[in-house]
Amino acid sequence: MSRDYIEVRGAEQHNLKDVDVEIPREELTVVTGLSGSGKSSLAFETVYAEGQRRYIESLSAYARNFLGQMDKPQVENVEGLSPAISIDQKNAANNPRSTVGTVTELHDYLRLLYARVGTPHCPDCGREVDDQSAQQMVRRLMQAPEETRAKLCAPVVRDQKGAFEELFDDLVSEGYTRVEVDGERYDLTVETPDLDENYDHTVDVVVDRVKITESERSRLTDSVETALEEADGLLKVIFPDPPAELSVGGSRTRSTGDLAKEEDTDNVRDDRFIVEFSDELACTHCHIDISEIETRSFSFNSPHGACPECEGLGSTKEVSEDLVVTDSSKPLKHVFEPWSYNRTYYSRQLDNVAEHFGISLDTPFEDLADTIQRQFLYGTDNPVHFEWQTKNGTREKTERFEGVIPNLERRHIETDSDRARDHIEEFMAVTTCPICEGTRLKAESRSVLVDDRSITAVNEMSIGDALAHFEEMEAHLNERETKIATEILKEIRSRLGFMCEVGLDYLTLDREASTLSGGESQRIRLATQIGSGLVGVLYVLDEPSIGLHQRDNDRLLDTLEELRDLGNTLLVVEHDTETMRRADNIIDMGPGPGKRGGEVVVNGSFEDVVGGEASITGDYLSGERSIPVPTSRREADGHLTIRGARQHNLGDLTVELPTGCFTAITGVSGSGKSTLMHDVLYKGLARGMNDNTSVDPGDHDAIDGTDAVETVRLIDQSPIGRTPRSNPATYTNVFDFIRELFAETELSKQRGYKKGRFSFNVQGGRCEECGGQGTVKIDMNFLSDVSVPCEECGGDRYNDETLDVTFKDKTISDVLGMSVDEAHAFFESHNQLRRRLKLLKDVGLGYMRLGQPSTTLSGGEAQRVKLAEELGKKDTGETLYLLDEPTTGLHPEDERKLIDVLHRLTDDGNTVVVIEHELDLVKNADNIVDLGPEGGENGGEIVATGTPEEVARTEESYTGTYLRDLLPDVDLEGPRADRELGDDRKPAKADDD
Repeated sequence: MSRDYIEVRGAEQHNLKDVDVEIPREELTVVTGLSGSGKSSLAFETVYAEGQRRYIESLSAYARNFLGQMDKPQVENVEGLSPAISIDQKNAANNPRSTVGTVTELHDYLRLLYARVGTPHCPDCGREVDDQSAQQMVRRLMQAPEETRAKLCAPVVRDQKGAFEELFDDLVSEGYTRVEVDGERYDLTVETPDLDENYDHTVDVVVDRVKITESERSRLTDSVETALEEADGLLKVIFPDPPAELSVGGSRTRSTGDLAKEEDTDNVRDDRFIVEFSDELACTHCHIDISEIETRSFSFNSPHGACPECEGLGSTKEVSEDLVVTDSSKPLKHVFEPWSYNRTYYSRQLDNVAEHFGISLDTPFEDLADTIQRQFLYGTDNPVHFEWQTKNGTREKTERFEGVIPNLERRHIETDSDRARDHIEEFMAVTTCPICEGTRLKAESRSVLVDDRSITAVNEMSIGDALAHFEEMEAHLNERETKIATEILKEIRSRLGFMCEVGLDYLTLDREASTLSGGESQRIRLATQIGSGLVGVLYVLDEPSIGLHQRDNDRLLDTLEELRDLGNTLLVVEHDTETMRRADNIIDMGPGPGKRGGEVVVNGSFEDVVGGEASITGDYLSGERSIPVPTSRREADGHLTIRGARQHNLGDLTVELPTGCFTAITGVSGSGKSTLMHDVLYKGLARGMNDNTSVDPGDHDAIDGTDAVETVRLIDQSPIGRTPRSNPATYTNVFDFIRELFAETELSKQRGYKKGRFSFNVQGGRCEECGGQGTVKIDMNFLSDVSVPCEECGGDRYNDETLDVTFKDKTISDVLGMSVDEAHAFFESHNQLRRRLKLLKDVGLGYMRLGQPSTTLSGGEAQRVKLAEELGKKDTGETLYLLDEPTTGLHPEDERKLIDVLHRLTDDGNTVVVIEHELDLVKNADNIVDLGPEGGENGGEIVATGTPEEVARTEESYTGTYLRDLLPDVDLEGPRADRELGDDRKPAKADDD
């Protein structure tokens, strides 16, 4: 075998049929084919899995105990493998603390930059913070009232792990006997603190205890200097019984635990006053001391940098007035949703407050004066006379009414009942933290500037703007700062540059990683790999073009070619025409899906695939097959109008979506498509139409025309299940109908079997040896776990008694093994069941087994299962269907079937709105809303709207530029057309016609 190839022999993973294939090394190879034809089985579950398995096996047995390992794929042999890295579509992170900056490690370099060359400023007055001398500290302490007692401490340990036994011995030898450890006092001559070395501790050495008087000024100065010397420039002053008029900066703190008594001091009070000084940073104007600037000062995952209010999340949950009062037309006694008037305590409160204002409890809340409404919600301005009856007589008291909202907030904090807390949280909304304004960091960290910008201001920039900012930064730094920052800036610019190369310049660094699409997450990891500069690696990618507008696709392909040119091998699962056109080699799987697939139809160049006789992919590339343009466009029944959409980068948009039509929302990446559909339209309708208080709609004024919509259904890209127990039959409820049929058989009735007997998720009818999974996982210790068919049931999932029951000579296990096509024919006389199975066929899943575990479904298959399940619900003809890139993972042949389904839905009187980049689907829409013109801050506007022909004639529309070549009788002359349709950037279909 030549070293120029990765050679796969006898691959039989899933539906692969003893596949032999050669993959050129150090080239870009695209694996394409119909959905379910075996692309992922070959690329990920055979080639990548074998490479990963061999790497793990090269490690020691001890190391393998701690590493997960992929199962050995069903393949005879794979030769010529390189170390393999998989870059798939999984979300970068689900942790709300993860941002684009943290997952790309950019934030780590920013923290280092700001810690080393940042200039601290006062968070109150904005003045630059200067060093503070011992004399300045003494001067501030002398501002305390005469005779105020103070304890001067040297903080020798601050939040560090360890037992510090040697430290305590050294302190005793130096003459120090008193310390405070984690707020608790110790006399080292009596006992040594016993500390757990695995936890962080704070150790303060008590240097002196003095009274603030002019006669003690010299002693105070000596003690301050001693403490600064012991703690490397830090001083902590504790006022154990502070007077109310104490004003030297600092803060009151509660003591922790029962502190030991000292012989000549009062017992520790609950509220001590602590001031921390540093000989490096302090604002002498505001008397504010700034903590030492460290890298952790800029981490919102550390208490040293995180905003204390939101603990670094950037948001808080607060009781919402809109959720407490959902219908202001209700009478006062029923208007407050969290308070039931039937409960004695709340009814008594409202009775007395209403009497205080001289109003009736039957008065509609909206008829009350604004000042009265406010006092019911937030508390009365004056005391209220409360009177209530008890079994011992009448009780009375006069006090200020707390208010409904403060009452809920207090109880949410104080209650120990999970049930009560959950009830209150139904009336709380997630809001931007009022202290840090969503920036996640504390005020001191936000006040450190580099080139007149804070780290939070940089995080709010788009990646493209941040790159421009850092490219110019060195010109604004002095000689010392430049010397320190050169290498840091080099890394920052490099990483930002790679992110721009893969088309992510519109993302902001503070964007939550959990909000990224699968394609965006994949491109982030791709940018990280480019930055690593590895050579000789096998990269396996899963449709990296997902979510990319055609205009941005070229940059992605340039990046892939750059990775290849470094000396790496790229194996890319992809349907995009331009990606195939620029690939060095194409492996076309097929010829059909499922059992009819699993073979290599063509393995060669783009021209080889175009000329392939049995290749459906080649037919579409050559133009022999195509997705037609509709002969006419539907007229709108009315309009669903979004007014004043301002969420994220949307520029106060008013968008009209025609009802009874098929609308595509298009635009370059980051232009605001998902914000408009998910955050504003869907969440706004969910809140307004369904009273769904768990969603927080994006900022907008109103959504008009909702009378024309009865139901809203969102079909997004989340998986249908994460365990082998989930399968297409269970997800679409097909299995419920099947189990009912088996329960109605004669034998089931004789034995008393009900519907539940035929479920593999509950005890009774399933095989208990394997728990109804059909397989048993064998723990191989340091080797990969092995799944083998259950010895008891042979993989059938059910016990013998259940398998005795047959329907038309088929057991329940036989039915789960059927394909959708086979089941559709088998259940020909059962209309409801056939209708749901036909929906699966209509979305191109006729080849799929009913009982196929959801964990083995491709991304395209999973999304079409969800679509079929939604279509199976009751259709009133007035449903709004919202789909997010439904062509994800679809071959053109499968895409044609999907388009037919969407047209059928619309013909039935429904409204269909999709976010989409795939032009064959876009050209089939009745209406297009094209957002842009660019991404991020330069997006969020309507560039064009109308029929595909009207958008294609719009000179400013990038989408229109690429649509132009796919639509008949559409032409545009002018400089923009010449520039966009030049030889260096042709639309995907240009060379096919």
